[in-house]
This record gives sequence, structure tokens and C-alpha cells, in this order.
Amino acid sequence: MDEDLEILIDDLILDNYDSLHQDITEVTDADPLLHSVLSGVALGDRRSHSAYKRARVNAEDGDNAIALGIQKGILSKEHPKNNSYLQETPLSPKLSFALPFVRFWFAFVSPLFKGIKEGDYEEVHTKFANHRQEFVTFIYEELCKELLKLSFKADPITEIGSFWNSEIDIELYAKTTSGKKIAGIVRTSKQKMKKSELTKLRESCEGANLNIDTFVLFNKNGFSNELKSLKGEELKLFTLKNFRSLVE
Repeated sequence: MDEDLEILIDDLILDNYDSLHQDITEVTDADPLLHSVLSGVALGDRRSHSAYKRARVNAEDGDNAIALGIQKGILSKEHPKNNSYLQETPLSPKLSFALPFVRFWFAFVSPLFKGIKEGDYEEVHTKFANHRQEFVTFIYEELCKELLKLSFKADPITEIGSFWNSEIDIELYAKTTSGKKIAGIVRTSKQKMKKSELTKLRESCEGANLNIDTFVLFNKNGFSNELKSLKGEELKLFTLKNFRSLVE
């Protein structure tokens, strides 16, 4: 944990490219179309149509590749929460990798394999530096979900993801065993989160006709005193220190 991340990437991943590549291709059947689409998903906005555009494939081929990725346990698919089939242009589902490492591989390694095989890692370093924040932010969001599940042991969460359609995008949406609904937002801001964020979240939920029982806010650098004063059964606040429970 004390070693520089770029050094770890070189020592543990890029220097072991051949063996890791073999492991990956055993899972993907070395399917070139799937590899292209996975690279499109890895650094896109997670929507299938964006991934197909990045991979330069048509929708039919892209759908087939995604189906294979889901069958192999590499990807999962999340559909919008509305009757998108009634729309003139249906909304694309969002896609997620089952493992962060596989996402890293298809974002920064697989597309740049030629230079890696020649021992030239500069292009990988440059691309990772340019996209590091968005890559890490997604992992942070996934950890927030894990922490949320851990925090509702008394009434276990049975469904967790996001709630979105053409008008509303609620980052965190979950249901518990008893039927309670949870909605939340995730931020990495250096500033303390203000009550206005909670107000926007409430308005989004009302717009989606969601009767939320508990709101949850995640922010790495804490919350305003106004928000802290509202903390209770209907509002839960999480900062970085709360993530210690995941490690423990």
C-alpha cells in the first residue's frame, strides 16, 4: 500500500502481460469483437450505444458482444427505470464490469498491447494519467455501495444500483428486505457537502414519484453543519473514515 501506483502497475501487470493476457483470453474466448466492445465500455459513460461508437461496431454486433460478456460473467447490465420501448429512441442500458481489474485491463492495457509487448509502457502511463480520476471515481462509487450494504445489516439490502431515465439520474438507489427505499448521491469534492445537494436529490426523487425512506450522502471531505444537524434515521452521512469498516 505504500508503493507508488505506477510502479505497481509496471511490476505486477505490465511486466506480466503475457501470462495475464492468457488468463484474460481464456475467459473471453479471445473474441476480438468482445475485446473491442469491452474497451469501449471501460472508459465510456457506461451506456451501450457509447461503447459501440467507441468500438466502431454496429448495434447488432455490439449486442452480441455484450451478451457474451454477460454470459462470461464479465459484465452486468442495468436498464433505465421507464418504459423506454415506448420512446422513439429507446435509452441504452448501462454496463458495469464485475471486477475493477478487468475494467483496468481493457481501458489501459488491451488497446495498447503492441507497445507493452515491446517493453514500452509510456503510452499506458500517459493514458492512465489522463483518465485516472474518472477510473478511480467509479471504483469509489462501487465501494460506497458495499459500505451501504454493510450499514443495513438489520434490514438487508436486496437490490442496489441507480435509478435513471431520460429526465432523472439518481446515482444510488436501493431497496431493503422490508421494502424500504434508499436514495443517495456520491461525491469526491474537496469541499464540504451543503444542504442544497440533499434538496436536489429530494426533488429528483419526487420527480420520479419515489417515496424514499432514507437518504444517504457520501462525500470524501465531510458535510456542512446544517446537513449534520439533519442526520438521523431519514438521513445518513458517510465520509472516508466510514470506509474503515470495509477493511476491518
